[in-house]
This record gives sequence, structure tokens and C-alpha cells, in this order.
Amino acid sequence: MTIEATMTSAQAEKAEKERQIRDHKIVIEYKHLRVHAPGGVYILPAVDPRTGAADVRHYHGVVFVRRGPYANGVFKFRIRLPPRYNDIGTYPSVRFVSYVYSPHVHPGTGELDVRTAYPGWSPRKHYLVTVLTFIKKVFYVKSFDGTDNESSRPAVANPDARDLHRSDPAAYRRKVEECVRDSQRQMYVNEPGSTFKFSEEGEAVKVLRGLLLGNGGDG
Repeated sequence: MTIEATMTSAQAEKAEKERQIRDHKIVIEYKHLRVHAPGGVYILPAVDPRTGAADVRHYHGVVFVRRGPYANGVFKFRIRLPPRYNDIGTYPSVRFVSYVYSPHVHPGTGELDVRTAYPGWSPRKHYLVTVLTFIKKVFYVKSFDGTDNESSRPAVANPDARDLHRSDPAAYRRKVEECVRDSQRQMYVNEPGSTFKFSEEGEAVKVLRGLLLGNGGDG
């Protein structure tokens, strides 16, 4: 074996060990979510189609919105972590599979603008839970101009939505309500390969739920 080949082999071994260490740290972050994930937000690792193993750098997620203008919305999303996560500036990528009308979400790609919210991503204070918290927050913020404590920087991903929110709140609300209805219609449309599978309730389940809520029968 040549010196060059030996060096290449050593470099590959070093890179593999570094990847394993990084993956282990991600697994720790993911386990941390069992206790600290924001309410109503859930993620599951994707499955690597080559190995059948969990892919700790790719997640399928869903957020259930319980109140506010997006109330009763069910929005699906994907998270991808870059190879060198969690280094300084190694932002996770978040893309909504469901259509989300929001100043923080690009209308064409569904990408959530994480960079504006966290212009200095740091492994000392930013983690997976940070991203999930922001995903939930975008459905509850009341200002998008960076003029109050809820939104310290103007939303830039969808400036048309931001401007409509300011100029015609009623029209903005109608667009939000339509995207909520769309999320409900698409809830049982499962993305190929997603680890979240939604199935429609059978009639027996609907009756049982009605009884538990006190809505079943006449008495």
C-alpha cells in the first residue's frame, strides 16, 4: 500500500469516527425531546431506504395547532440536518409538506425561515428543540414587522403575506383559514416514505369518541 493510499484510508477512518460522534450527539438531542419538545409538535426519524435503519439526520414531523388563527390545523413538515450539524452556522432545514400561509414560510418551497429567527446559530444554545419551538411559534405570533417582543426581526420569507397582515387583517385571516382547511383535507394524504401515517377513523371509533365527549345518543 502506498503512503498516499494509507493517508486516504486514515482520513476516511477519521471522517467516519467524526460522523459517528456527531450522530451520537444528535441521538442524545432526539431523546431529549421526549421530555422537552413543545406541546403539539412531534417528529420521527425517517428510514434510510438503503439500510432500513433510522436516519437521524432526516425527520418527518407534524404540528397540531390548538388555538389562535391556525386553530385545528394539522401541518406536516420535514427536517434535514446538514453533515456537520451541530457546528456554528449549520442550520437545520425545515420544509412544510402542508401548505402554510405565513410570513415566515416561503410560499413556493414551503421552507421555514430559520436563519432570520436565529441569525447566529450556535451549538452552545441552539438544538433540535430550538427548531421545534420556532415551528410552533410561527402559528401563534401576532406581529411580523419586528416591532414588538414577539417578533424581534421582520419576517421575510413571504413579504406579501406580511404586508397583507398589516394592510388588510381580515383578508389575511381568510387566507390563513383556507390553509387550515387545506391541512385538514390533506391530513390523510400520506407522503411516500413518511414515518407518520394518518388513517381515517372507522365508524366505530367515531361513535366511541362521540360517547366519550358526551355527544353520542339522545340521552
